[in-house]
Amino acid sequence: MAPLTEHELAQINIARLKAPLDSPQLAEFVAGLDPVNAVADAAEGFVWRLQSDEGNATDIGVFGDDWLIVNMSVWRDVDSLKSFMYDGLHRDLLRRRREWFERLDEAVTALWWVPAGHRPSVPEAEQRLLHLRKHGATPHAFTLREIHLVG
Repeated sequence: MAPLTEHELAQINIARLKAPLDSPQLAEFVAGLDPVNAVADAAEGFVWRLQSDEGNATDIGVFGDDWLIVNMSVWRDVDSLKSFMYDGLHRDLLRRRREWFERLDEAVTALWWVPAGHRPSVPEAEQRLLHLRKHGATPHAFTLREIHLVG
């Protein structure tokens, strides 16, 4: 089936762990991964997410830092991503992020448009996040607070 649009919305989100993933401190976060990923997979507008054989991306490296975890996904549009992020189970886990992750002073999330059917790589996503940190929101990499439309 052909895509409905020429572009889809890619996102990267990184977080620095406060403790090892197998620690009691992160047990509730880890227990929530499969349920929240199942919600994402079934969400309206969801296209793809980065995952290893375990079904999540916690064992996929980012920026060469063992304490950083990465989440990457592709969505049909901004509204679909926002709906998933700020509703239901994901919202509940998002509210608790300070229990599990350090607060970072630099941007940890970047969005960008990709051609429909493209699945971004971790190095591509790292580059987008670094671009956002250096230049602020541009059509190359932006945030939900400052969305740049395609073309």
